[in-house]
Amino acid sequence: MSQALHTPPPAATTAPPAGAAREPRTPPDDLAALAARHGLTVSGARPALPAYVRGLWARRHFITAFATAKLTAQYSQARLGQVWQVATPLLNAAVYYFIFGVLMGTKHGVPDYVPFLVTGVFVWTFTQSSIMAGTRAISGSLGLVRALHFPRAALPVSYALQQLQQLLFSMAALVVILLCFGVPVSASWLLAVPALVLQSTFNAGVALIVARLGARTPDIAQLMPFVLRTWMYGSGVMWSLDHVLSDRDLPHPVLIALECNPAAVYIDLMRFALIDSFPASGLPPHAWAVAAGWALLAGVGGFIYFWKAEETYGRG
Repeated sequence: MSQALHTPPPAATTAPPAGAAREPRTPPDDLAALAARHGLTVSGARPALPAYVRGLWARRHFITAFATAKLTAQYSQARLGQVWQVATPLLNAAVYYFIFGVLMGTKHGVPDYVPFLVTGVFVWTFTQSSIMAGTRAISGSLGLVRALHFPRAALPVSYALQQLQQLLFSMAALVVILLCFGVPVSASWLLAVPALVLQSTFNAGVALIVARLGARTPDIAQLMPFVLRTWMYGSGVMWSLDHVLSDRDLPHPVLIALECNPAAVYIDLMRFALIDSFPASGLPPHAWAVAAGWALLAGVGGFIYFWKAEETYGRG
């Protein structure tokens, strides 16, 4: 005779009778106090600005090593390797010399046009490359951003440092070109150091700005080449703005904007420092003050702008 086994039914969950007291929920304020008492913080929360700066400084060795590794790997697949660090801006200068200097005749009236052009190309390439690298600093490193906890500003700063390292390699070729075209070594060459410091600060600040924009809207990286190309043409890289604008009746605000253009100011300061035929009259009024102002505005403003979105990077 078979015996049927029956599993007892599960106990029914009954709602508490009407009027029964429910267990009180812990208020959010008490939860916050409990978390603070045990040293718990929100994962990925944005730290205070002073703590953020200290965290970034603590990772300065990582920033330097990351920039050097990126620079070394940049041309690792090319046969000429690191030679392209110098060859690329030189080839750009050669193309610009043929198109603008020879075909368009912009070299007329500009003493030492080749040193003038090469200096402009090298300095502009530094700014251009820093900004382009900044647009992909976060969006191109999502694996690293999502895997490790560190101040995200380390990425755009390291990319800007990488471009500075590349410029320093290229400066050796620039010195050779200056000497070959008869530009003498002078004490004014020392002015290139503060000019590069100000430009590097400006570049890092703009890289931080576009890094936040690129993290939210990756299409910025596709639009930026057109913006930079327009900016280059208005910065006097291939021609002297004084000669081009001398016979044009432009509105005063346009002239002020061209004179205070940060890229043009940094290029002119480097030309004034390195080329003896580039006089102080070729500099815009208060050039050093304008350069310092742009560096302070972009460096500090860009850093704060990037920091304010710290907890959003790598999410969504």
